[in-house]
Amino acid sequence: MNDLASRTFSTRVAPGDARRAALACMAALAVALGVGRFAFTPLLPLMLHGGGLDIRHGGWLASLNYAGYFLGAIGCVALRMDAARVVKTGLALTVLLVLAMGVTHEFWLWAVVRFVAGAVSAWTFVFASQWGLRRLAELGANEWGGVIYTGPGFGIAATGLLVSAAGGLGAAAGWIAFGLISAVLTALVWRTFTTASTAQAGASANPATPRMHAQRHRAHLHRADAFWLIVLYGVPGFGYIITATFLPVIARAALPADSPWPDLFWPMFGGALVAGALAGARLPSRWDNRTLLAGCYVLQALGIIAGIVSPTAGGFALGSALIGLPFTAITLFAMREARRLHGDNAAGLMGYATAAYGLGQIAGPLVAAPIAAHTGSFTPALWLAALALAAGAAGLVAVALMRPAPRG
Repeated sequence: MNDLASRTFSTRVAPGDARRAALACMAALAVALGVGRFAFTPLLPLMLHGGGLDIRHGGWLASLNYAGYFLGAIGCVALRMDAARVVKTGLALTVLLVLAMGVTHEFWLWAVVRFVAGAVSAWTFVFASQWGLRRLAELGANEWGGVIYTGPGFGIAATGLLVSAAGGLGAAAGWIAFGLISAVLTALVWRTFTTASTAQAGASANPATPRMHAQRHRAHLHRADAFWLIVLYGVPGFGYIITATFLPVIARAALPADSPWPDLFWPMFGGALVAGALAGARLPSRWDNRTLLAGCYVLQALGIIAGIVSPTAGGFALGSALIGLPFTAITLFAMREARRLHGDNAAGLMGYATAAYGLGQIAGPLVAAPIAAHTGSFTPALWLAALALAAGAAGLVAVALMRPAPRG
């Protein structure tokens, strides 16, 4: 009778636990990525308009942020801290760094802040992914994984809409407002990570040694698969980042000066991102993650081409949707593949893959901004990004055919 009651209680609690864990991670990624990294995109035109920044220096700020992201991701491999503690530290630092962007005005200070913010966002992303996916696996609720990766989409959509509605107040006011909103979200999820951290610490104190040996053996067998995941996951970092960094600037240059659309494309991107993350999580788990990644790369390439071929409101809207839909679905599939290869010890592989993605992001603005300054157009850089995504998709399909994943 007691066993029956215990099982009944478990089935009642587990859905709530899973929902709480997924929503906490979603909020963490909304703060660390949606605000900490990507609020820069809708605020960039305001920073340019204010006269304190030009497009070349804007590119440098973007690349410094991605350089920090790269180094932060590499650092994740060496971090041996509790995952929940890293996430909480990352959230607190993100709030302070976003506020700092609003109260400082010197370029060199902005450069330092954006670099550190990149590193912090990488730590938060990797360890929130590890914490969340592991927690959901323990609860038998992997279907909630997609909710985690809607976080950046909600952050992107919210920042874009807020800038569109209140952009007249200026970039500094925008940074401060986003910092305060991030502080509220951080306070709301703080205790959730504390509770889960205690449970995980208890589990790690009594490790299942045979299971750990099995995971190490599996990681050794999948070394080549891990290598190709790292290399090919770096491609969309370069592929999407030019559009993600300069979309409002590109749209403003192409559309009439009085057009209301440029401020709306970034929120469209965020909304599509949320829909794509939820849809991606519902695809059958037996499908090969690498094939799914290839399909996502193709969608993003088509989204970039849509804006090139049709630099109109309709073309940019379609491009925003096609680039946004697979954006965090790519992350979901890649992190799922990392767990397939390395199990509960996937944080290191996640870190290396995220670092490869970061390298692509560093290169993107450094390539695009000088080309745009020299030619007066982002089109050549955008074509290069689309071709890179197509090549990455072909590489993933080739690897999936040569090294098929085991069934079941």
